[in-house]
Amino acid sequence: MTAQTLHPRIQIVWVLRAVLLSALVTAPFAGGAYLEYLPRWAPVAVGAVVLTLTVGHALLRYRRWSYEIREDAIYLDRGVLTQVRTTVPLVRIQHVDSRRGPIERTVGLASCVVYTAGSRGADVRIPGLTPDGASDLREELKRLAIRADGEDAV
Repeated sequence: MTAQTLHPRIQIVWVLRAVLLSALVTAPFAGGAYLEYLPRWAPVAVGAVVLTLTVGHALLRYRRWSYEIREDAIYLDRGVLTQVRTTVPLVRIQHVDSRRGPIERTVGLASCVVYTAGSRGADVRIPGLTPDGASDLREELKRLAIRADGEDAV
């Protein structure tokens, strides 16, 4: 199987989060408390810089995200500043969920969450899937994990 990319609409979700983060970061400057010490244009400049950086990061994040399902493992490749490559052996999968948060539902997307044996928080989330794609991926991973567990059994 070749590397799969995320649905392009995930960019909408990530850009909305970037805009919200930018608003939260720049809100204290816009409140006026610092305006006596700063030029009037400073809050606008800070907001523009933060917005540009966060939206740019969201768009680059989409370009760097891919995953691949093979017979032995799930391979994830992601990251903008720090490239992260994750391998999840199928024999380590405990269960798989499909998840749709409110923003994902609004744009018609879902995520697939793979829970693995191991340390706390050892789960992998594949975002930016269509609801049918997330269900199909969940079923495929379940099938592959059951087969891998049978082959690994003593």
